[in-house]
Amino acid sequence: MPGRVYSVEDTLTASLPKIFDQVQNSTANHQKNIVALHKLHLDAASFTEPVHNGRSIKLTGERMFEEKFKDILCRAAAVKKGTSQGDRIVKFVGAYTKYINERAAEVKKDDDDNDDDDDDETTASRFVEKVLAFLLIGFEAKDKVARYRCVHFLAEMVAHLGEISEKLYTELRTALFERVHDKETFVRVQAVIALSKLCGSEDPSDVEDGEPTALEVLLEILSCDPAADVRRAALLNIPLSLETLDAVLARTRDTDTIMRKLVYSAILVQHCFVSDGSAMGLVHPRVLTIAQREVIIRNGLGDREPAVRQAAALLLSKWVDVARGEAKNEENKTAQDDVLALLSLFDLTESTVAEDALLSVLDRRRDISDHVEFKDTYWANLTPEQAFFARVFVDHCIAIKDAEKLDASLPVVTALAYHIQAAYNAYQEDLKVAEQERVIRGEPTEEEEEARIDKEFVIGEMLKVAVNLDYADEIGRRKMFQLVRDMISQEALPESLVARCLDVLRMLSPNERDLIRVVVEVVHELRDDSDEEETVKEPADDGETNVGETPVLTRMAPKGPKSSDDMSSEERARMDAIDLRCLSLCIGMLERVNGTFEENSTLEGILGELIIPAVKRKELVLREKGLICLGLCCLIARRMAVNSFQLFLGQIQTAPEVLRVRVLQIVFDILMVHEADFLEKEKDRERVVEIFLRVLQNEESDKVQALLCIGLAKLVLAGMISDDKVLKCLVAAYLAPDTIDNQEVRQCLAYFFPVYCYSSAVNQRRMQRLFIGLFEHLAPETRNVDEAQDMISPAQIAAMFVDWTDPQKAIEVQDQPTDETIHIDLASDIARALFDDNMIKEDKKVLYQVLGRLYLPDKVDDDKIRTLKLLLHNLNSRRPIRDTAAKNALAKFDAAISKRYAEQLESFNEEDYRQLEYLKDLFEFLDDIVPLDDGEEVDVPRTRARKRRSESIVTDTTDSIIPDESVAPSSHPKGKGRGKQTKRRRVSSSDESDDDVLSHEHVTPAPTRTLPKRAASVKKPQAVQSIEDDDDEEEEEEEEEEEEEEEATPPPASRSGRRPKPASKARDNIQPASAGNITLDSIMDSEEDEEEEEEVANDILGSEE
Repeated sequence: MPGRVYSVEDTLTASLPKIFDQVQNSTANHQKNIVALHKLHLDAASFTEPVHNGRSIKLTGERMFEEKFKDILCRAAAVKKGTSQGDRIVKFVGAYTKYINERAAEVKKDDDDNDDDDDDETTASRFVEKVLAFLLIGFEAKDKVARYRCVHFLAEMVAHLGEISEKLYTELRTALFERVHDKETFVRVQAVIALSKLCGSEDPSDVEDGEPTALEVLLEILSCDPAADVRRAALLNIPLSLETLDAVLARTRDTDTIMRKLVYSAILVQHCFVSDGSAMGLVHPRVLTIAQREVIIRNGLGDREPAVRQAAALLLSKWVDVARGEAKNEENKTAQDDVLALLSLFDLTESTVAEDALLSVLDRRRDISDHVEFKDTYWANLTPEQAFFARVFVDHCIAIKDAEKLDASLPVVTALAYHIQAAYNAYQEDLKVAEQERVIRGEPTEEEEEARIDKEFVIGEMLKVAVNLDYADEIGRRKMFQLVRDMISQEALPESLVARCLDVLRMLSPNERDLIRVVVEVVHELRDDSDEEETVKEPADDGETNVGETPVLTRMAPKGPKSSDDMSSEERARMDAIDLRCLSLCIGMLERVNGTFEENSTLEGILGELIIPAVKRKELVLREKGLICLGLCCLIARRMAVNSFQLFLGQIQTAPEVLRVRVLQIVFDILMVHEADFLEKEKDRERVVEIFLRVLQNEESDKVQALLCIGLAKLVLAGMISDDKVLKCLVAAYLAPDTIDNQEVRQCLAYFFPVYCYSSAVNQRRMQRLFIGLFEHLAPETRNVDEAQDMISPAQIAAMFVDWTDPQKAIEVQDQPTDETIHIDLASDIARALFDDNMIKEDKKVLYQVLGRLYLPDKVDDDKIRTLKLLLHNLNSRRPIRDTAAKNALAKFDAAISKRYAEQLESFNEEDYRQLEYLKDLFEFLDDIVPLDDGEEVDVPRTRARKRRSESIVTDTTDSIIPDESVAPSSHPKGKGRGKQTKRRRVSSSDESDDDVLSHEHVTPAPTRTLPKRAASVKKPQAVQSIEDDDDEEEEEEEEEEEEEEEATPPPASRSGRRPKPASKARDNIQPASAGNITLDSIMDSEEDEEEEEEVANDILGSEE
């Protein structure tokens, strides 16, 4: 027996490596080697040993084969990703797993003895379980290559595992759940592939409560994984079903271009039909809903990448061929019918998606566009799809300037006029019938309402076609003019057709004055309360004369309507409806007028009789339309705009939200048109800006906020407003956590800031000046947001400003050279800000890191680079930083400056530089800075800070103070959450008063306080007395801090000359602040000073609520 064991082992040792050596070099020999390996496996499995006196057997040969196989897997697991030999071995293992399970299934099926016992183990099932258990161990390997290969092996095997135990399935599922969140992208890719194949066998009823299913995990990965490769793997492998379809379609808006393209090319095109082509698939256009079809086409044709647009166009081309579904094989059906079938799948009335889709088909499918023809019978009884197809095809011919196709497709003017008239008359008849039935049956059914909307749509499409007709035929022109005039004179004309009729009327009118006259006549006719007989006696245009010579009505002034008190409720409702129709006509007319108000005196009548009364009405609908009319009048009447502007400003602050939106649109339009009257004078401009910023600050409506930001951005981008306060407010609105859900604001400003900054070096210079102030205001806000809110970090804020002010990205403008020294000045601003003791350590670290991202031009003014070098030198000597990353960033930037501008800095002498008069402010700034001997603040242990008594509000300081770690004091005595506190000299105080120390920037008006020595002031500050610490106090403070300190800078003494008590007794001897006038000189701001600073900053930014 031992000889047989050695024989099997020797055979496996000799044969297995040869097989794997062959399969790693080529996939062509895989099938042959799979058969050979299976024969070896069966031979080994046939060798068993009896145990327990023959009552059971030991599978010795199988165990040997499994051990040898696992040994080879170990060797393959060390092969790095991308190596073809390793990938071939993985494929071979997967193919072998499939082969042995298929053979085992065949044997089991042929074996009649196994019919009653389905749970018998086989050689294949035992082999698979052993290999899986071995691979699961590799899932936890520290080496990323080993994890990758183990998951890769499993991904190839998982689809062909056959039957495995419940325990192993649970372990496998849990392990894959962990690997889909692996830190390595390529590991997650294979885990997603494996889990996608495994989720098909998952029973949701077996999942425990609160535990996600495999499909839910995959959907989360598909939407949220940061790596595009992982999302791509999930997209291509996730099973397509009703549960996953919406998530798959949402990837048409993915950030990755390839991902968006794959949705169209690999999912939507490939799955139109089921795999055998016998039935429509889940993404067949007839199976999808209208909303899903519109999302697919809108996102695809509107994508910014040509590759995605091309993939969407290919999908549409396929949809045209399959749109008719089973009716495709009908006889006498043309490609034009295919297009109409595709259009029937879209909502033609509500969106422009169908138009974009049809234009794409006409551009790509020449076999369709070249054979389109509209015969006379086509126009006789139009459906919405036919009318839409004809109108879009006409627009397409005009766009590509194909006059031949256009002439062939357009109908005769007179014929189209009769078709429009017939359709409109049928529409009116249907309205009358519907009105009669409504009295009997109540509200119309959904089908009747859809039929009415379809008829309106057909008439509207024919009117759009009428705009492009050739009106050289005088008879046809008169017929069309009379028809359109009659239509707008009727109260029953739908609101949606008013604009279409006015477009045709504008084409038929020789000039704007005639268009205005006709519309005003119609308005007077509609509002005339006279009886019909009197109206008939009045002359009207009979359509037989030129429209430019249409006679004016003989009545001088139509009778005005009755007063509202004399009317019944039905009459008032009817008059309100007529006024709304008249206002709609006026809005449509004014939108199509470009001349001035003074040139069209006819407008004065409707202004006083219709528009002004409508503005004064309480009904929102009438007032809204009245305000729109008045705003349109103001656009063509400068004097009226000046007189009405205050009315609109008042409406912004008091009107309901619906009206505020309209009024803001009007106000911004007026400012854009009449800039000289409202924005040239500084006083007027400031008043307008102040109103806008106040409304923006207090506004809660997302729509109004968005409109304000859009309007202000337009004015700033056009150069009409250059106020820094507006830019600050826009930046604050862009970054504020309150606007995170207002996507309209975020998208508008995300586009505005790069365009504004890159369009001009002047704009970049303005943003550079604002950076430090905005950073000091916004950085603390990032730490004060609520848990439910989100805001970008200070590092991201700084990175945005660096990008916006990058002179390399600025567009070259004629007669305006690019300013390449913006980042040099920005570096100087940052260096000055780093001297501020009140800026906390984290924010300073951000600014230090920003220095390395700044652009250093080849040529810089000597004074600028020397000023920057001087600031960096003083920053190193007077405010040294102990943080390693920040220190390295500063040293690297300083070295880069010294190396790039070595020649300019070679003869630099600070003493000579001090003599320059224009640099006096710089040296005064530097001289006012008190140097710190010990560099940075000493980190006080947090345990020491927690031991302070709650009733003590004094702050401990060491002699060495570091501005990087200093934090702004708060009103809370314990200072929780403020990080490490500085060790400051203890000063007697009371529980009711906070520390009273002076800032080096602000002067507190209290009479008992004096300015610090370095405070910037016009008056000469008083000298600061300095009292040396005694040795006992120094020793006690050293013991308290448990740190070794070098020579300490003497702390400021009290102005009362009182001898300071030892630090160990300071906590127990708290004297009231009122007991004596104590003046403290400190480089730290008091709480009152910092509150004042915060108030000033908030006032500047206009961000206080």
